[in-house]
Amino acid sequence: QVQLVESGGGLVQAGGSLTLACRASKSTFRVNSIGWYRQAPGKEREFVANSRQDGSINYADSVKDRYTISRDNGNNMVYLRMTNLKPEDTAVYYCNALYGRTSYWGQGTQVTVSS
Repeated sequence: QVQLVESGGGLVQAGGSLTLACRASKSTFRVNSIGWYRQAPGKEREFVANSRQDGSINYADSVKDRYTISRDNGNNMVYLRMTNLKPEDTAVYYCNALYGRTSYWGQGTQVTVSS
């Protein structure tokens, strides 16, 4: 079992920035992929960004050029730097990690962007 713990959410004005962090209880050196999803009220959970074992990084079109994902494998951490935040970015953000064929989720952290 792998635990993922997110932190860094909060309330920010439009145009502002936040950095989310996710700590994994298992080494992230060989994780197949690790990244972020989000779920806004009344909407389905959607992909935001991930970092794969092959070194590739992927972003949803809606956050490309505004969000940056990074990893610190030595500390089993993954970060999401969010800039130029918009009210439509308001959601619960979840950390996700794929170890082998098993997907793990964090409990989520709330991000609220006021207009």
